[in-house]
Amino acid sequence: MKRFLFNALGVVFLMVFASGCISNRKIMYLQNLPGTPRIEEETLITYDVPVYRIQKDDIIDVQVRSLNPEVNEIFAMATGGGRAGAGGAGGRMMGMGGGGGDIYYMTGYTVNKDGEIELPFVGKLHVDGKNIDEIKEQVQLNLMKYFQEELFVQVKLGGIRYATFGEFRGVGKHVVLQNRLTIFEAIANSGDLTIYAKRDEIMILRQYPDGTRLHRVNLRDRNIIKSPFYFIQPNDQLYAEPIRARELGTGETGVQSFQLLMTLLSAGIFVYALFIN
Repeated sequence: MKRFLFNALGVVFLMVFASGCISNRKIMYLQNLPGTPRIEEETLITYDVPVYRIQKDDIIDVQVRSLNPEVNEIFAMATGGGRAGAGGAGGRMMGMGGGGGDIYYMTGYTVNKDGEIELPFVGKLHVDGKNIDEIKEQVQLNLMKYFQEELFVQVKLGGIRYATFGEFRGVGKHVVLQNRLTIFEAIANSGDLTIYAKRDEIMILRQYPDGTRLHRVNLRDRNIIKSPFYFIQPNDQLYAEPIRARELGTGETGVQSFQLLMTLLSAGIFVYALFIN
């Protein structure tokens, strides 16, 4: 019985020491990993930001301004009041939003299931598969049919919406009011990953016109900066799997693992004392 208890405790101790302490190598971002091209510090990395094409359920913000106050008043009335543009020189075209969320959800134009948005004066426009510049040109051409004055049309994506789940400190849906967003900015906005996250196998669920595709990226590899998944796209979903230490329930640091080991040792001595008595 004594030998069995000692052997059992020995196995437990080995498991704690083997998996309990999470090394910095497993949680550090942007490393020059063996077998990958090295990227030295101060190296200029160039990349082409991918042109995003509008998809169904995206939200678009459209603003129309003019130097003519009467024209601005027309747009303000047509859009339910709107918000004044910079310096009071324009009207904002307001969408029919519903529910809570952010300002663009309430005031922007949501692309419907047919890939269309509906604007005052312009009517329905098919925008699915088009980029922001193409939509802007389309709006301008349609407005020229009704107004002779020079109009300033601004079209932009109503923020970048994405979701995080798994080993994130802040799981849920997020909205960032920027034109582009890197994966590290998205992670920082979510409160960073937990220490148990498997950083070398982050899964990205990305929406495409024909459906959803799964992609895996390695955040520990510095070459992710050159990856086509370095920039987050609207409606991306980020999933972080847990490492084995989460399953074993061991400590995050060496001190915590040592405390767990002492607890197990004390329990083992107590059980041993019961048997010998």
